[in-house]
Amino acid sequence: MLIRIVKLTFKPENIPSFERIFKESKNGILAFEGCNMVELYQDPKNPCVFFTYSFWEKESDLERYRASDFFKDVWGTTKQLFSEKPEAWSVNKVQTTNPS
Repeated sequence: MLIRIVKLTFKPENIPSFERIFKESKNGILAFEGCNMVELYQDPKNPCVFFTYSFWEKESDLERYRASDFFKDVWGTTKQLFSEKPEAWSVNKVQTTNPS
């Protein structure tokens, strides 16, 4: 499993627009083959900073999503709202504390 973490920093006035975009697009993301989960987090100390976590079966599933017209449309709209350049990481889960 591949986990994609993206840090997004927005201008304060753009937060409601981003939250609307995420709400409207999350099910579309989840519908892509290989996507098992999409979550949104907000930094409690800096409410302009959000993180998205998406869980993918394999890297090729993520890459197919990133090459899609759906992604290009959502990302094209979202990136206009940033106050800083986004950061992204793809990581593999090594350990978990959740019971099996």
